[in-house]
Amino acid sequence: MPTTEHRFAAVDLGASSGRVIVGEVAPGRLTLHEAHRFPNRPTRVLGTLHWNILSLYQGVLEGLNAAAAHTAHNRLTSIGIDTWAVDYGLLAADGTLLANPVHYRDTRTTGAAERVAAALPPRALYAATGLQHLPFNTIYQLMAAQGTSARTAAHRLLLIPDLISYWLTGELGTELTNASTTQLIDPRTRGWATPVAAALDIDLSLFPPLRHPGDPAGTLRPEVLAETGLAGPVPVTAVGSHDTASAVVGVPATTPDFAYIATGTWSLAGLELDAPVLTEASRAANFTNELGVDGTVRYLRNIMGLWMLQECLRTWESTGGEHHLPTLLEAAAEATPLRSVVDAGDPVFIAPDHMPDRIADACRRSGQPVPRTPAETTRCVLDSLALAHRRAIEDAARLSGRTVRTVHIVGGGVHNTLLCQLTADACGLPVVAGPAEAAALGNVLVQARTAGAITGGLTDLRALLHSTQPLRQYEPTGDHSAWDRAAARLGDAQATGAATGQGDEEEPCA
Repeated sequence: MPTTEHRFAAVDLGASSGRVIVGEVAPGRLTLHEAHRFPNRPTRVLGTLHWNILSLYQGVLEGLNAAAAHTAHNRLTSIGIDTWAVDYGLLAADGTLLANPVHYRDTRTTGAAERVAAALPPRALYAATGLQHLPFNTIYQLMAAQGTSARTAAHRLLLIPDLISYWLTGELGTELTNASTTQLIDPRTRGWATPVAAALDIDLSLFPPLRHPGDPAGTLRPEVLAETGLAGPVPVTAVGSHDTASAVVGVPATTPDFAYIATGTWSLAGLELDAPVLTEASRAANFTNELGVDGTVRYLRNIMGLWMLQECLRTWESTGGEHHLPTLLEAAAEATPLRSVVDAGDPVFIAPDHMPDRIADACRRSGQPVPRTPAETTRCVLDSLALAHRRAIEDAARLSGRTVRTVHIVGGGVHNTLLCQLTADACGLPVVAGPAEAAALGNVLVQARTAGAITGGLTDLRALLHSTQPLRQYEPTGDHSAWDRAAARLGDAQATGAATGQGDEEEPCA
């Protein structure tokens, strides 16, 4: 097949929507075409929030059918799958899915962290896995699921991208970058953290063998070919199946002294390292060491991200308001800057519903003015995110001993020009925004390299991105000391909250 006809399908499932994107790759050329986009609407059943996984799989099949219609002779060179992290499906011995996967925002993990800490102190857990404490990490989900009928009957556990891959191919595997978010991987050996699993009574045989980005993951089953209209054989290639791992591949950096912020529902802000940082200072700062492509480590902090604004919009719409985001952002740009800021890492903002009220409560508790209008609330969210971006990048640089000279923002947040400018202002560094589809691009690039359509390491892949994708640069403006004062104000509020028991307690035994 001529190199100009190498076409790859990236299945990219996010928390609010899924898409199948076709990437065409040739030397010096990289283009994307969105074949199909479909909603991701979780469903609450008997009090538990589930992913509608069958609907998502149907969307993938429809997307591959649309991809077939846009390719020569209905052929794809390969398919790669990336999704969000930590969640999973349990399979019976015959391969049947035992229950719909539970959403990480469900409250079933309440109290699970304390149970894990009783068996394995947080310091020991971090030293072994290097993973940031988040209340929905896979080990807490598994602890919460102990004794349930599905967990008892389970023969296999598949993370979400591996589950989709299994349904497409019939082949079982556990891709490493996503496995590293389970808190069951040793980031030094890049293998299972067996002592952690033993201490928590987690049977690692539930997980199929590990795969690495670039490994084969099977070929489409005949019935999938028939349903999608694709001409076989079509291989599925393991990529950075955690969407952030693929998004970091999609950072168009030209020098090594960069930080990245993968924006969307979450903001994942940090650095790409060659080795994990497992110090006590790193644990106390709540940084994670997730694994990346080509032996890298994604040293980052999870920040609440545009979820806060998305939930505000949903609340305002549900109460009869009509708030169009572009108009709201224009009004927010005119609102008083840094009037009120909140901690965008506070778990109080994880759950859905009543987000404007929770933001107002946080401002009230910290003695700051309460936002009075949707524009003021929006400005509070964006100022707070920019401040959280700054803090994460400064902390990552300090804890790793690295220097940062450029910040790259990728993902859906690149369309929010106000957030990009505020991040440049807060960090006092130039921000390069783009590409928006970084996860799909990183997915496609790993597939393309595996197929021989392109060659080289991450530097070469990023050079291709830099030369082919639209980018926009933001320079810092305004009074940088105003951000220093806001950071100090927020630090005082966090200290007061901790003293009164109202702060963000990172770990039960911190």
